[in-house]
Amino acid sequence: MTPASQRIVETPLGRMLLRARGGALTGAWFLDQADCPAGPADDTDADRKACCDRPRASLAASQRAMPPDAYGDTSAPDRQAEGTVLDQAALELAEYFDGRRRAFSLAMATRGTPFQRRVWDALRDVPFGALESYGALAGRCAQIAAVRAVAQAVGRNPISIFIPCHRIVGSDSALTGFGGGLARKQALLALEGHAYATPARDARRANADSRQGTLW
Repeated sequence: MTPASQRIVETPLGRMLLRARGGALTGAWFLDQADCPAGPADDTDADRKACCDRPRASLAASQRAMPPDAYGDTSAPDRQAEGTVLDQAALELAEYFDGRRRAFSLAMATRGTPFQRRVWDALRDVPFGALESYGALAGRCAQIAAVRAVAQAVGRNPISIFIPCHRIVGSDSALTGFGGGLARKQALLALEGHAYATPARDARRANADSRQGTLW
């Protein structure tokens, strides 16, 4: 299989690793996530421990492309397509954090079991500003009796933010969990208009604002 191209980008919540194969985004993780794959060879331990309050950097300065030979030879068309996808992903992510984008338009491709892909596809239907419980998500996936399995699939989402698993909360609106950390989930939901007083698993939504919220 052709190796994927990847790039590290800065966000207001820390550095993220983006991966693309062919014409689609295949992965997006915060560097300190437990399931984040190995990044570029010049990553340091400090990079992986990037904290949520890292200052915002310009898009041009924050992007670092992989060396051409980092993962072996790939065809020029594939590498060009992957570079285009990574450019678009970085741009749309920056627009999202700047409050100028509410939906992502780039192509995405996930690898997982049919059940996992069904859950991830359902996550993409949860719009900006909306919250959904694990039980409601399970019902939409025709897995009403398998809420735990649905929750596990949510936790294995390989394309963070772009596939909005951060919009899934407990039936009582509790934050519950997030692969990138509850502080980031709290901040992402604040950006989308939902206030949580603390980044705790049992924290409940304090209020909802029909207008777009703000990170800062």
